[in-house]
Amino acid sequence: MLFHQAVAARLGLSAGDLKTLELISTDGPFSASELARRTGLTAAGITSVVARLAAGGYVVRETDPDDRRRAIIRAAHAEHPELADAFAGLGQALGGVIAEYDPAEQAAIVSYLRRTIDILREQTIRLGSGPG
Repeated sequence: MLFHQAVAARLGLSAGDLKTLELISTDGPFSASELARRTGLTAAGITSVVARLAAGGYVVRETDPDDRRRAIIRAAHAEHPELADAFAGLGQALGGVIAEYDPAEQAAIVSYLRRTIDILREQTIRLGSGPG
């Protein structure tokens, strides 16, 4: 979390903005309502996040071809050197750590991380859907 907060601050965003951008980049595009559901934010909250990300050139809003009243939010294809540099350094450092393990251990680590991420996504959606 602190790493994402530091990267976000360098870009003039919040850590939540940066995580939302990551979600859009990896799993998007999304409608605003789907993005709100996936992040647990309110409609007003997601509107603010998307506005900040669009102002920074990180996302674009497009009209949904199937429903012209609805917007689709997708990651912009623009280059963002500060963002790329921050994550490139992290990727290199983490690559050095994983290289210390043999292939079977690497597979176990990757499996664990993927399953953990899936559970975190499911639980985020569950928490955002209201009580219970």
